[in-house]
Amino acid sequence: MLRVESINVYYGAIHALMDVSLEVGQGEIVSIIGSNGAGKSTLLRTLSGLKRARTGSIQFMDQDISETQACDIVSMGIVQSPEGRRIFTNMSVSENLQLGAYIRRDAGVGKDMEEVMQRFPRLKERIKQNAGTLSGGEQQMLAIGRALMCRPKLLLLDEPSLGLAPNLVTEIFKIILDINAEGVTVLVVEQNANRALDIAHRAYVLETGRIVLSDTGKALLTNPKVKEAYLGG
Repeated sequence: MLRVESINVYYGAIHALMDVSLEVGQGEIVSIIGSNGAGKSTLLRTLSGLKRARTGSIQFMDQDISETQACDIVSMGIVQSPEGRRIFTNMSVSENLQLGAYIRRDAGVGKDMEEVMQRFPRLKERIKQNAGTLSGGEQQMLAIGRALMCRPKLLLLDEPSLGLAPNLVTEIFKIILDINAEGVTVLVVEQNANRALDIAHRAYVLETGRIVLSDTGKALLTNPKVKEAYLGG
C-alpha cells in the first residue's frame, strides 16, 4: 500500500531523515519505534504532505505522492492522528468529529458518527461538551475518532499513548487492534516500544534519522539490541 524509498528530509541545515525506506502492506499494523528526537514525527509529517522530502519518493497505492498537497493526500486516504492530539479545544466533541469528515460529500457521515460513538462510549456521553474539558485519554480517543471520520485507508498514529495512564494505554492499543481488524491499515510511531511491537505485524527501529533495524514485531521484541535500548533489558 505504501512504499517509501530513500527519502531525505531537512530542517534548514539539519538532516532529520537520512535515506529512510520502508513499506506498509495492505491490512498490516506497522510500528516505528525510536527515542525522542529520532525523527518519527518528521516521518509522519512527510507522509502526510506537511513536510517535503528533498530527495527520494513516496508511493501510495502505486501513485507517487512525493509532491502532493496535504489536503489531497487526505482525500486519497492517508489520515493522521497527530502527536499531542491537536483537537479543537473550544469546539464540542461533535464539532471535532464533524471536522474529521470535512472533505466528505457522501450521505454516510451520520452513520460513521454513530459508529465512532459505539467505539468510544465516553465520547457519546460527552458529545456536547467542549473538547478541552475532556481527560487526556478521552482527548486521544477523540483525535482517533476524528481521523476515522475521514474513512482512512491508511491511518497514521503519532504517539497515541503519550501522557496516558497505563490502563488507558492498554485501552488505546486494544482500539488500534480493533480498527485494524475492521480493515484499516495502520502505521503507528510510538516511544512505548513494548506496546508498539506487541501489536505490530512488522516494525522498524528509527535512530537519529536512520532506519537501523526492521523485522516482525515479535522478532524485535526478543532482539537483544532492541531489548537493551528500548525494553529495559
